[in-house]
Amino acid sequence: MARQHAQIPVSSPRLLASAIGVAITASSAGQMVFAAEKTESKAAGNAIALDATSITGETQDSTSYQVEKASSPKYTAPLVDTPRSVTVIAQQVLKDTGALNMQDALRTVPGITFGAGEGGNPQGDRPFIRGFDAQGDTYLDGVRDTGSQSREIFAVESIEVSKGPNSAIGGRGAAGGSINLVSKKAHLGNSFDGGFTWGSDQTQRYTLDGNYQFSDTAAGRLNLMSHESNVAGRDKVDYDRWGIAPSLAFGLGTDTRVNLDYYHLESNDTPDSGVPYTIPAGGSAARTKSNPDKPYSGGDHSNFYGLDRDFRKGRTDTATFAIEHDLSDSLTLKNTLRHGTSMQDYILTQPDDSKGNVNNGTVWRRANTRVSNTETTTNQTDLFGNFYVAGFKNSFSTGVEYTREQGQKSSYNVNTDTTPRTSAVTTNCNPDLIGAASGYNCTSLSNPNPNDPWNGAISRNYAGTDTQSDTYALYVFDTLELSEQWLVNMGLRYDHFETGYKTYNNAGRTTAKGDDTSEFVTGQFGVVYKPAENGSIYASYATSATPPGNTLGEGQEGNPLGGTPDRSGNLLSSDLEPETTKNYEIGTKWDLLNDRLSLTADIFRTEKENARVQVDTTSYENAGKTRVQGVELSASGKLTDKWQVFAGYAYMDSEQVDGGPLGRANDGNELPNTPKNSASLWTTYQVTPKLTLGGGAFYVDDVFGSVANTTMVDSYVRYDAMAAYKLTKNVDLQLNVQNLTNETYYDKAFSTHFANQAAGRTALLSTNFHF
Repeated sequence: MARQHAQIPVSSPRLLASAIGVAITASSAGQMVFAAEKTESKAAGNAIALDATSITGETQDSTSYQVEKASSPKYTAPLVDTPRSVTVIAQQVLKDTGALNMQDALRTVPGITFGAGEGGNPQGDRPFIRGFDAQGDTYLDGVRDTGSQSREIFAVESIEVSKGPNSAIGGRGAAGGSINLVSKKAHLGNSFDGGFTWGSDQTQRYTLDGNYQFSDTAAGRLNLMSHESNVAGRDKVDYDRWGIAPSLAFGLGTDTRVNLDYYHLESNDTPDSGVPYTIPAGGSAARTKSNPDKPYSGGDHSNFYGLDRDFRKGRTDTATFAIEHDLSDSLTLKNTLRHGTSMQDYILTQPDDSKGNVNNGTVWRRANTRVSNTETTTNQTDLFGNFYVAGFKNSFSTGVEYTREQGQKSSYNVNTDTTPRTSAVTTNCNPDLIGAASGYNCTSLSNPNPNDPWNGAISRNYAGTDTQSDTYALYVFDTLELSEQWLVNMGLRYDHFETGYKTYNNAGRTTAKGDDTSEFVTGQFGVVYKPAENGSIYASYATSATPPGNTLGEGQEGNPLGGTPDRSGNLLSSDLEPETTKNYEIGTKWDLLNDRLSLTADIFRTEKENARVQVDTTSYENAGKTRVQGVELSASGKLTDKWQVFAGYAYMDSEQVDGGPLGRANDGNELPNTPKNSASLWTTYQVTPKLTLGGGAFYVDDVFGSVANTTMVDSYVRYDAMAAYKLTKNVDLQLNVQNLTNETYYDKAFSTHFANQAAGRTALLSTNFHF
């Protein structure tokens, strides 16, 4: 596949990972097929009959869409008895839907949308949960995963989405909820899963997942991935990444267990510059709520408004050491030590609509750049188990956490106009300036040429910002069983969050600095009534807190630490208080059909009553208010032995209630990235023992890009289909066709300038080997 920019220097390990995967699958394929056929031929004569009543223990069907319990001990009850909305995307859902990254996976969960990034707000995963930005609220095995990135799932077992304020569980932020990735870890037993996926748009993906038991108590696991692809319906955009994730475990099956895990991912992409919004004849300032502007590519949806200079490189490294010891049959102590880094390096051409263009058939190419690295060290100690007080059972979890996070952010100098031009070039873009007249910075809306001979200059800009934070936290959770019918779920967390920043110029001289210390207590409380063993009705209350500097500059800071400069460059004063969010929820959960199918329903109301807003020309105060309320429904599991379903629906009524004295023009408007209605349905049916067919539909309502409601992307329905066929016990084929009808839609809306178009019809054929 052709590349338009320099390869990342360490691309050879990606090729090595790919070669290892191909070699193992190729050399093993014939032997696996032979072994499978031999096994099947002996099956009839050597079958062993087991009395069903003799099988005991809590075993989870690995092929089921249903999950009974969250992975973190902080969730002290099974999901059916947990008084909040929690959706778990199981491994089989990831496999059947053909998900390749976190965004692919989360499309199956209604109530989650994605926002676009540029330069100041970085590229990478930017999920919105129940209308609140959750870019800094992603966790890996229960530990915060700081740093903007595009997350892969080749080493992910499942994904847990908790909706509603969740600071008690995860710490600061999480106003709308949080996302926890559960990684693949070494386990007892030997297994091998390998495969390759070839598809449309030059897709080539190779994966390997091998587990080997060294002794009675020790095992190792290795996950490898190599991925290359273009994007259906988009010119020039391509993805190139590779990853490796080894895992070692000792003491499995004993009282003391040790896990050593490492994760490495590198990427080198040509990023999508997006599609500009239309603007009225009077310019972007003339936009109105009654007729919001929508993305428009000039008649060709594949148009790419970037240049060959564009690139995006990323690298993520995470090392984890965890030791767990059973103090007794009902008490376990666990310590997790993790160190990780996340780097981004990119130049992205944004189709800028602020140069008096778009409405005259032109687009100004503006460079957004970023060079950033985030380093995180966390030590988390947990004590969990069961105890009785006055005859009442308590399932509890308590712990302490210390985390240090450090972020460095700088950029590039992109001289877009090295040749003397008329002064009009810097103020507008019109048809007379398309091409050489503007140094190729002004291009055609309907026919842009990414191969234009742009003659600008690029150099590093070492001026930037360093940010550091320290978190000290204590937390405790408990599920108290008052009787067989009544449970009380409680959680409380105390956070001490210290953060500071400094900005510096190209010579390294400090130009500004600031710091802040926030202390806050967040909690959750829920009452559960169980009319039957397999069902519950609950009411709950939960809070969250978002202190200044919450994302360390790795996301959209609604409550920034450094303040905001006015037009003269003076910093406006601020209360520097944490924003707080509270959630009220009533719901019910049921496990039906012999506990094979889980159904949930809830009504919620989430309020942020002290949002940071500008109150005059010199200051900000925590005086604003926003609200999201709605209804959610979900179903996951088996309707019959052969028929599975994973479905959900979310209705969200969002509103800016009070934007402060200078923002009241938007009071009553819907919040950005918050569709009123969204729904997903994915289902599979095993037609024969070897053939499984499936399909899905995903609907998202209109989404506004800004709280002014002047930019918007239209609603859409996307249809997917799949077919899987078992050639033998050890070899299977799977075909996924995503966006079956080749619908043109936008899945990321930025507040101004542009929106990101989703991929068109994509076909993926996978060959998988198992033994």
